[in-house]
Parts: sequence; structure tokens; C-alpha cells
Amino acid sequence: MSIVKINVLTVPEEQRETLEKRFAARAGAVEGSDGFEWFELLRPVEGTDTYLVYTRWRTEEDFQRWMAGRGQAAHGGGGAQAGGAQGDRPKPAATDATLWSFEVVQQTGPKQA
Repeated sequence: MSIVKINVLTVPEEQRETLEKRFAARAGAVEGSDGFEWFELLRPVEGTDTYLVYTRWRTEEDFQRWMAGRGQAAHGGGGAQAGGAQGDRPKPAATDATLWSFEVVQQTGPKQA
């Protein structure tokens, strides 16, 4: 089964709009990658400043290939989402980032009527 990567981003309230605009601007950056299955940017509703970036991949190797190529560019050379503070790159919107990894062991979808 698939693997899931969740990038956990700490985003101060004043940077939320910036983060969301940056993700919207790079729409399509991952969709054509071999092994890519799903993406979601999850905005916190209450009580936290943590965004979750959910991606699903066919295999760990597919994810690693993406990270070594287009993913590295999309993440500003491997730093937290939205680029680094070097050169003319914009300041990161996130103040911290952690990557969680999971294997999908069970899944279900809606029943067909």
C-alpha cells in the first residue's frame, strides 16, 4: 500500500495568508510526479498554529525521487516550505517544520449507492 508524508509546519497567525498564497502559487508542482497520489494543505481551525501538508505516494522511493529533484526546488533547496532567507528568496512563512512518515495499512472510501 501507499505511504503518507505529513509536513508539520508552525505558522504564526500573521503568516498564514502568506503560506497559503505560496502553496496556491505552486499548484501543479507535484501532481505530475511519478508515484504521487494525493495532496492536501490543512489549515488549523482552533487552538494551534500548526498547518499539516499531507501528501500520499505509491512508494517511499517515489517520494525520495521527488524530494531529490523537483521537491528540493519546491522547498527552497530543502528548507522549510516557502523558501529560505538567503539571497533574494522570501522569508519562510513557517517558523518550524517536522516531517512525519506513515505506511497506509488500512483504507476505505464511501459506499457506492
